[in-house]
Amino acid sequence: MFEKVLIANRGEIALRIQRACREMGVRTVAVHSTIDAEAMNVRLADEAICIGPPPAADSYLNVQAILTAATISNVDAIHPGYGFLSENADFAAMVEEHGFTFIGPSPDHIRLMGDKIAAKKAVAAVGVPVIPGSDGPVKDERDARAVAEEIGYPVLIKASSGGGGRGMKAAASPGELGAALEMAAREARAAFGDGTVYLEKYLSGPRHIEVQILADGEGNVVHLGERDCSLQRRYQKVVEEAPSPALNDDQRQEIGRIASEAAARLGYRSVGTMEFLYQDGAFYFIEMNTRLQVEHPVTEMICGLDLVREMVRIAAGAPLGYTQKDIRFSGHAIECRINAENPDTFAPAPGRLGNYHVPGGLGVRVDSALYAGYQVPPHYDSLIAKLIVHGANRNECLMRLRRALEEYIIDGLETTIPFHQRLMSAPEFINGEYDIHWLERFLGNHEQTG
Repeated sequence: MFEKVLIANRGEIALRIQRACREMGVRTVAVHSTIDAEAMNVRLADEAICIGPPPAADSYLNVQAILTAATISNVDAIHPGYGFLSENADFAAMVEEHGFTFIGPSPDHIRLMGDKIAAKKAVAAVGVPVIPGSDGPVKDERDARAVAEEIGYPVLIKASSGGGGRGMKAAASPGELGAALEMAAREARAAFGDGTVYLEKYLSGPRHIEVQILADGEGNVVHLGERDCSLQRRYQKVVEEAPSPALNDDQRQEIGRIASEAAARLGYRSVGTMEFLYQDGAFYFIEMNTRLQVEHPVTEMICGLDLVREMVRIAAGAPLGYTQKDIRFSGHAIECRINAENPDTFAPAPGRLGNYHVPGGLGVRVDSALYAGYQVPPHYDSLIAKLIVHGANRNECLMRLRRALEEYIIDGLETTIPFHQRLMSAPEFINGEYDIHWLERFLGNHEQTG
């Protein structure tokens, strides 16, 4: 096992990794920007090293500074968390080249799955169903029109190197295709430095279903069930739950089997998430995330495994030590992403915390690095906490979640807690009757009546 791990991240995920390491007897090194010097993960780490000024490009994305910090602190391994450099194949390769262990998948798998076109081809080759679309990138509007005519409108234009909804545009007819294609390529180029785009059939009302897998790189793979991540605003997830209220047991077993068998055939290592769109009884692969997910706690709550601990074990060379039949699922879990944003306009709202009270009780978990008096900086993502609740069934989980949201006090800045309270009272959410487009309609109706 490792003696010391550097955590190349910040905020709640850095603290989450630090806690797992400490419980394993592994020392931690926190790297931080100047503005994060008083962050909770920095305060609690065994060692802390400043790696630059507040802008992420000069600190948390500064590969040279992170590798230098790893060298001078003499760590064994580096955990990237999520975001920042977590899916940067070049960074993972450089970590290994400098003699450290990268706690995550191999650089080759990160690179493969980071290219959405190559990823679709790779999983299709091992039997995973994919959405009808172009076989590769579309070169120009003429090429795009030919594909669109073949698969039928509406179509979705997506960035090959994309994620988070950037470089993604829909076209409902031939008249909309040219402008949408140009906008998607321009947005992809600005966000990822790569304007390559491809086409997929646009599904009218799918669910976003993802499957968590764990693999040791030796052919041993288990899936840890599915999560429903259909509640999205501008392609960004806001609430996740496990298991999905849309699937029955047979469908659940089918998609878990597909994901785990594909990971085994690809020789995958570490945690990973295969994401699918589900509509009319059929699953379609859309991408694979080669990192820890923001929403990983809902999986932990229903299966009882610590995913960060498992990542560290696998990176240290340990086999899984269990098989699929050893995985037991229990109850239902829902996660609300709490952001420092106006709950109506979703405009960022950084500031200094006043009173801070975390909800508690049976089945309630809060992953956050907040504390009273903490200054939420404006330089990073607005996610400040994750409220995760577990119940024996979905109804109990919902009742507990409403109670926990009422108890959660974050004074001094605006948060999305009131938004989540409205959401938890919506009949469609209560009944589990929503798809990836429902939240935008819900917000539109709220704006009209508010």
